[in-house]
Amino acid sequence: PQSSEKAKTFVHAFLKRSMPKMKDEAIQDMLARKAVVLEHYPKKKTKQKRKKTKGFTAKQRRELRLFEIEPEQQRYAIFLPLHELWKQYIRDLCHGLKPDTQPHMIQGKLLKADLHGAIVTVTKSKCPSYVGITGIILQEFKHVFKIITKEDKLKVVPKLNSVFSLELDGFISYIYGSKFLLRASERSAKKFKLKGTIDL
Repeated sequence: PQSSEKAKTFVHAFLKRSMPKMKDEAIQDMLARKAVVLEHYPKKKTKQKRKKTKGFTAKQRRELRLFEIEPEQQRYAIFLPLHELWKQYIRDLCHGLKPDTQPHMIQGKLLKADLHGAIVTVTKSKCPSYVGITGIILQEFKHVFKIITKEDKLKVVPKLNSVFSLELDGFISYIYGSKFLLRASERSAKKFKLKGTIDL
């Protein structure tokens, strides 16, 4: 083991080398306090930017025909199992559609629910040719519903200026399309106002 004098000399020399700009008096003052704190500046780690996975553009989706339903698939019977799944999904979402369930609670759930597989009817529309169309919703876009009818016809019905009705276990709900101009994924996060003007 080193003697105390050698240790002091070593520490003094070490501090002089480590902090050349500091005066001897300041070094002695630090030693007198018997505690030396050496500043250390760690190297900043550069964060690697995550590469965002780019999806298809709207033009590419149209060219690839990703959302088109082939004519041989446009049959009402094919999508009946989807409707049965949707009914079970809504029953689970609303904890069972019991007679004593509050209508506004079910309505609030349906506003944010996924409607793919629901059977809807166009009850009102500014375009009379749309009124009476009934079928299963196959696709929901921001501005239109794609509906397959019992006659195996695929109808594209605009939401704007249309009112739709859907029925499940005796509960009938109305969808005012003009207030529903959202994608299905956007509706789940939107806060709907309980009061507002109801019109086409």
